[in-house]
Amino acid sequence: MTDSRDVLLRRFLDAAGWGAAERRVLAADASFRRYDRLWLGPRQAVLMDAPPPKEDVRPFIAVARLLERLGLSAPRLLAEEREQGFLLLEDLGDRTFTRALAEGGDEQALYRLATDTLIALHRRWQPGLAGDIRPYDWGPLLTEALLLTDWYLPAVSGRPTDPAARAAYEAAWRQALAPVAAKRETLVLRDYHVDNLMELPGREGVAACGLLDFQDALIGARAYDLVSLLEDARRDVSPAVTEAMLARYLAALPDMDRDTLLRDYYLLGAQRSAKIIGIFTRLDRRDGKSRYLAHIPRLWRLVEGDLRHPALAPVAAWFARHVPPSLRHAPAAAPGEGVPV
Repeated sequence: MTDSRDVLLRRFLDAAGWGAAERRVLAADASFRRYDRLWLGPRQAVLMDAPPPKEDVRPFIAVARLLERLGLSAPRLLAEEREQGFLLLEDLGDRTFTRALAEGGDEQALYRLATDTLIALHRRWQPGLAGDIRPYDWGPLLTEALLLTDWYLPAVSGRPTDPAARAAYEAAWRQALAPVAAKRETLVLRDYHVDNLMELPGREGVAACGLLDFQDALIGARAYDLVSLLEDARRDVSPAVTEAMLARYLAALPDMDRDTLLRDYYLLGAQRSAKIIGIFTRLDRRDGKSRYLAHIPRLWRLVEGDLRHPALAPVAAWFARHVPPSLRHAPAAAPGEGVPV
């Protein structure tokens, strides 16, 4: 943090009544955001530092208020400085679902709560709530998928991706994703997985599930957050849990045809995993954050499983030709990298 930004931060905390608070680093993530935990006597809060122009807190504010309106547990906003990129947030604690699972928590129970929270969101959602939130349409879907050809493939092949191969890859995704690109079924949080979900003691029902990292939300297909939860880039979810949660979701939303849900689930699962393979490679090559590379073998397993669905035949054919199994591995970390975070 530069001195000038530190001065702005101190002014923000002073104006919010937290200038005398003790402050410690809570987390940094794959973006440019940073989080600190504040203590002021018996009170606690979380500071989000999202420096412009690299970050913009306005989407976070809009989605947080929308989730609260829907009866879900996003952090309450305690103070904000939109232009400078500072937010003071309710502290939801430290017990992420990831930590609960590592400490022996009931996997089925945690995933039931996460699935029930999605069910509540999808039942309560109304199209008129979307406001200025953008659709999850061809633009983001294809831009994300192309991260694999633009970052990962050069890293493992040692040469730039051939433009004709890149164009064929985009065309394959255009064909495959046609059924989901026009869907405007619900708010899609986009990073809905156990790292971003919190156990909140003392709250009942789906309010016991705290929500984090939703500032990139878009309006799209209901299957996206479900596959984000169950095809986790950072954690192997047991087949029994996956099967049970898919059945639970379908039973709670009888208007959702099973075959349609599964088609959308596998389409978006493959797109999401391909995107994250590209993102994790970019984090290493561009940002010096090598630890994400360890997840790439898992992501390839997920992609290969999803590609078995007939709707993904064009994409499966492209991968068979251009990314054979010998290239489906984590690239070596970039030389001269920064300190991993």
